[in-house]
Amino acid sequence: MTATETTTDVARNARDYARIEAAILYLEEHFRDQPGLGEMAKAAGLSPHHFQRLFRRWAGISPKRFGQFLTLDYAKAQLEASASILDATYDAGLSGPSRLHDLFVTYEAMSPGAFKQRGEGEDISYGVHASPFGPCFVGQTERGICALGFADDHGGDAQAVRAEFERRWPAARFHEDRAATEAIVARIFDGRWSAGAEPLRLAVSGTNFQLKVWEALLRIPPGRITSYQALARALGLSRSSRAVGGAVAANPVSYLIPCHRVIRRSGRISNYEWGRSRKRVMLGWEAAHFGSVDPDAAQDQALLA
Repeated sequence: MTATETTTDVARNARDYARIEAAILYLEEHFRDQPGLGEMAKAAGLSPHHFQRLFRRWAGISPKRFGQFLTLDYAKAQLEASASILDATYDAGLSGPSRLHDLFVTYEAMSPGAFKQRGEGEDISYGVHASPFGPCFVGQTERGICALGFADDHGGDAQAVRAEFERRWPAARFHEDRAATEAIVARIFDGRWSAGAEPLRLAVSGTNFQLKVWEALLRIPPGRITSYQALARALGLSRSSRAVGGAVAANPVSYLIPCHRVIRRSGRISNYEWGRSRKRVMLGWEAAHFGSVDPDAAQDQALLA
């Protein structure tokens, strides 16, 4: 796949996402009625045939199958199935110095001094690009990616996302450079995580506590989830799940540092800075692409419970 083809695919997936999100919002609101393909297609503004084809292109599975990944019973079964794998991952620690995600990313924490200076002396180039989950804001310094967030499909919202990151680093110099960030976005979302390319570098700034939580998030494999309480326990902070949740929410590099893979112990999808629906869609997309608890088996387990 060439760079041009990858960029085209990402842009097409972004256009797909807006319609898919509308359909999934409809599914959430009417889940008890078990809406059919025609109803979901109507919510997306498409014919059933076109919607089915678009959805399979985006998710790799049918809308009905994807909907099974969004149920509360599935989330509970996923939490249970992920527990032993995540415990082993946390016990083992990192496989090498700051090497995570099977070498997909490397992680560098800015010094405490740099954190206190709020980005003083840092040049951050940024761009807003298409992604499978809507428009994506990416910022990078010479040391690596320092910002990643999502916007809705209109320019004013993208400017609000930029303003959010400017508040995080009020002393940094921001300048738009889409040419510099376009290749990064294509690498993040093109799905070729183990193609042998150089890892993406992350350069993040936070308190020591936040950095500890973010490093733990990086150990959660794609297609797996954990709870805030389990994450706190793995960090030896079982009585501090609320503080851990605050650190999760403060993550500046969404998706790559996968804060979306942490949900409530009850299986409920809690708030997400870039939209609860986007978090739900990300989890379903990862379950479809990276393998997970079988949704039919999860439902059978719930019936037997």
